[in-house]
Amino acid sequence: MTNTTTPRMPNPIDLVPELADVSASLFRATGNRSVPRATISLLQLRAGQIVGNTYLTVLHSSFLRKAGESEERITAVASWQDAPYFTEAERAALALTEAVLQPAPHGTERVTDELYAEAAKHYDDKALATLTIAIGQVNFFIALAVIGKPTPVSSLADQQWD
Repeated sequence: MTNTTTPRMPNPIDLVPELADVSASLFRATGNRSVPRATISLLQLRAGQIVGNTYLTVLHSSFLRKAGESEERITAVASWQDAPYFTEAERAALALTEAVLQPAPHGTERVTDELYAEAAKHYDDKALATLTIAIGQVNFFIALAVIGKPTPVSSLADQQWD
């Protein structure tokens, strides 16, 4: 059995200090307030669940708790499709996240025109761009989390802005 508490690599920012600037820029871009911070954290939690990464699920669950989200909403992200706790806008953001992170059935697009149109009913152009960046942001960190296997911590939520 693999030891899940020992990271595989040191903190990437210690190895590549420029990463701090990239990370800060991504967080500023997604924190432009065109999309509620809770929605960003919900989709990023879902991304962590999809890829099965404890670091990301602990981190984004902690962000949501710090923001005052209920345990029901945090827990139900894994089954958001039939959970009564999410707005239609949040559902559209979660659906976009799943479409990007999961393989599409053969011969179909991951993000269909119908899915994009549904998201566009709830988000203006800036907000759609922000959601896209947020999904890209978590994808960027997925690689670091899955390969580097950092120790799960909730204390990073103390550094959350908002």
